[in-house]
Amino acid sequence: MWNEPTLEDLKKIPKLYETEGVPAQDKIIYEHFFIGSADWYIAEFDGKDLFFGYANLGDPDNAEWGYISLAELRDLKVGPGLEVDRDLHWRPKKASEVKNIRVW
Repeated sequence: MWNEPTLEDLKKIPKLYETEGVPAQDKIIYEHFFIGSADWYIAEFDGKDLFFGYANLGDPDNAEWGYISLAELRDLKVGPGLEVDRDLHWRPKKASEVKNIRVW
């Protein structure tokens, strides 16, 4: 994975289930990972490997909230030399402010 988040970055993300009562549109998205047309938006972290967030793998009609493994993002490679990257310009914002996230 290119530009992997530091432990300090990861500590800023709420713990898993900590924002369970927050409506989807109001959840804060702390990290954005991407590769090609696939995007992962991170709202919670278990402190080890498991994120909760929104995944859009290039088909907005099938994008959804769910669990995402940091280890699997690290290991994901497409062809020679293409890896998941972390958006270094990302700033935390509400899910409703992210155009690629559908909130109903």
